[in-house]
Formats: sequence, structure tokens, C-alpha cells
Amino acid sequence: MSRLSKEQITFNMPKIPGWKLNQNEIERTFEFEGFKEAISFINQVAEHAEELNHHPDIVLRHNKVSLLLTTQDVGGLTGRDFALAQRINKLLPSKGKAV
Repeated sequence: MSRLSKEQITFNMPKIPGWKLNQNEIERTFEFEGFKEAISFINQVAEHAEELNHHPDIVLRHNKVSLLLTTQDVGGLTGRDFALAQRINKLLPSKGKAV
């Protein structure tokens, strides 16, 4: 998979509301009622990541989960990052709120 151009990234960002562009990665933080809900969300993210064979960096702080997506092989963003971000966003309505 090839690295996306700046123009392609700009085109794709509106498709993943709540995510922020930070140099060569996209990131988003979610807040949950408690630790168990945050872990449940991480497990669901892991299932989607396995299906796409594309794994995010995950930071857990009690009830907050931060996800960072980039494609290490190409040193930047690819369509895989945006595909996973879209799947993760679909988990949000029943799982927590973005912060």
C-alpha cells in the first residue's frame, strides 16, 4: 500500500470526524464511564484491527483510550489508517464519547 499525499489526506479527513491529524498519524481519544468499558472498547478495536491486519497504538488511562494510527511500513498514512478509523468511529455511539 502506498503512502497518501497531503491532498489525499485532506480529502479523507472529513470522512473520520473527531480524528486529528498529527504529522504522519491520525489520533483520537475516547472517554468511557469506567475502566471496564474502556477495556471492552479496546477489545472491539482489536477485533477490527485484526480483520484489517492493521494495528493502532493504544494508550489507556483509566477510562480514556487514545488511539494513534499510521502505517509504519511507509512512514505515513495510507488508506488502511482511514479504513480502521471509520470502523472505530462506528463503535462510538454505544461505547463512549470522544474527548
